[in-house]
Amino acid sequence: MSYKTTDSVLFLTSYPPRECGIATFTQDLIQSLAQQFGASYQFKVCALEEEEHAPRTYPKEVVATLQAYDLEACTALARKINQDASIKLVCIQHEFGLFGGRWGDHVMAFIYSLNKPFVLTLHTVLPQPDAELQKLMQSIASQAHQLVVMTQDSADLLRTDYGIPPSHVQVIPHGTHLSPWKDPQALKEKYRLSGKKVLATFGLLSENKGIENAIEALAEIRKHVPDAMYLVLGRTHPVVVAQQGERYRQMLEEKVAAYGLQDCVRFVNKYLDLDELLDYLRLTDVYLFVSKDPHQAVSGTFTYAMSSACPIISTPIPHAQEMLQHDMGILLQD
Repeated sequence: MSYKTTDSVLFLTSYPPRECGIATFTQDLIQSLAQQFGASYQFKVCALEEEEHAPRTYPKEVVATLQAYDLEACTALARKINQDASIKLVCIQHEFGLFGGRWGDHVMAFIYSLNKPFVLTLHTVLPQPDAELQKLMQSIASQAHQLVVMTQDSADLLRTDYGIPPSHVQVIPHGTHLSPWKDPQALKEKYRLSGKKVLATFGLLSENKGIENAIEALAEIRKHVPDAMYLVLGRTHPVVVAQQGERYRQMLEEKVAAYGLQDCVRFVNKYLDLDELLDYLRLTDVYLFVSKDPHQAVSGTFTYAMSSACPIISTPIPHAQEMLQHDMGILLQD
């Protein structure tokens, strides 16, 4: 017997078409949950908006939006959710830049006004927090039904640096898409890369990505691998564009010119759809993950590259160190 449930789970998160890694992550998560549990729950979204952004056209699962830098809007949303008997659980995707206030503490205005159970997924866990950040995270943990992190390193930090009991924390590794095999040589021909040894990096560009270091290394790599081609896949992060314009990309382009690498660096300056992204990863010979942030808790781009069977050279972020256990790779330190 089939039926249509009225019980729902509401996600509070950035969401496509907003160009944001957490937005894509959540859309993928909701699609997977709907496949498994769609007969029991509806999965809905309240999309977090930036300040002074033009209205977006969202897919049908987005039932509300929130200007997360507006403290009164955060409390008003919580009260509205409290009045909706169909919402049984709220899932908050947490990143410090998604909410207003210092350390994104506007989220507490929402949490303290919410009478529904909620789980909160932490996409960043910073080590050695100051007293203010430590208190904020302890307050969130005290109210949450569960905190979710994606690496054991993050769970350990919550215990050692924040004093949050392990019983409050669940580790669920970052998911990824199935990437069926396709002939890399045929893909290289499709994307005008025939005969090339392809290095690639993808993601929204910002100064902490470290792509300038890869470009500098390419000047030496080319001496030994003359057919090397480095692909920089992705446009500049919209927040960076709003604050700084294309300064970082222009610096990268100038560095390419200074080293005479115009014929072996290609900028694919757009937000790639999933099929095109997976094609690029399938044809990649070596994936470069060169983030300069030693505290980056987890990386979706790193996970996507692994699922596409890319050999990876990575800076030693905690996610990389954790994934390279059990003789799965070699970690190089300075």
